[in-house]
Amino acid sequence: MLNIDNWLQSNTFHHGQFWDLLRLIREKERRGLTISLCIPTLNEEKTIGKEVVLFKSELMDRYALLDEIAVIDSGSTDRTLEVAASFGADVYNSADILPSMGFKRGKGENLWKAIYQLRGDIIVYVDADIKNIHPRFVYGLVAPLIYRPEIRYVKAFYDRPLALSDKIRPSGGGRVTEILVRPLFSLFFPELTAIIQPLSGEYAVRREILERLSFPVGYGVETSHLIDVYSDYGLEAFAQTDLDQRIHRHQETQDLGKMAFGIMRAFFKRLKARGIVSDLPELTCNLRQFLAQENRYQQVIHEIYEEERPPMIEVPEYRRKFGLEDQGH
Repeated sequence: MLNIDNWLQSNTFHHGQFWDLLRLIREKERRGLTISLCIPTLNEEKTIGKEVVLFKSELMDRYALLDEIAVIDSGSTDRTLEVAASFGADVYNSADILPSMGFKRGKGENLWKAIYQLRGDIIVYVDADIKNIHPRFVYGLVAPLIYRPEIRYVKAFYDRPLALSDKIRPSGGGRVTEILVRPLFSLFFPELTAIIQPLSGEYAVRREILERLSFPVGYGVETSHLIDVYSDYGLEAFAQTDLDQRIHRHQETQDLGKMAFGIMRAFFKRLKARGIVSDLPELTCNLRQFLAQENRYQQVIHEIYEEERPPMIEVPEYRRKFGLEDQGH
């Protein structure tokens, strides 16, 4: 097993290491790379405008780091797409991309369809609800991929860095990470516990990795990616960047329960596929929660299937678009 302490020293960065954007752009151009930013959305009219304005003005107009900024939407009923387009983003309805494959509602669906729609050698995903948005949310993630060709997948972490100067602070992810994902990784994939915030919504990945990954359309997408990339390439394929702080809305506990349920379904599917567990029974899609009102109690059943999209490289339209018809997988 890889020495986690050594990996933390060599593959964990702080965004401040990449402040020299002109140097970063020179290296990007020397390597002939293109970079696409994908912002997946669903009813984000309050924050999407600020994100698009900042990324376009700072990382396209002022510094030519990004080659395209795209919003891929799950069917917003507010003005998300109108606002994003007015500030210069390319906007797409997820349902209109690869219509032959149909449409499934979920963030993972947007991330998957971005691989077809966008043209970058590197795709960086940034959530749309970040209130303290800053260019570091992009350059801090793409820089390790530009400077280190052997790195394939870069995750963000924030709010509680491992160490700054001589001041050491506790570090961790959100509630679902610490209560569910980190214990599961500790049991089955201990090296992946080195990823400080495995469920962070901000990450940058090389296209040749993304196009070979299956995509749960719902809550399990980030966890599944980590397991699948780790299984093929090991921990050395990953890096992570401290982005200091991320301010966003927090979810209700019952919503976190739905997230945890979807993650567990995707997780156990991978344990079974890899032969880590055998005789796993058919897992129910029904999450059972309770509502209490005075002395009345009601059970609520949520159906959470955690469907998965196939690797994009297996989709004929994708192979045609990117000239892969005559190549093997």
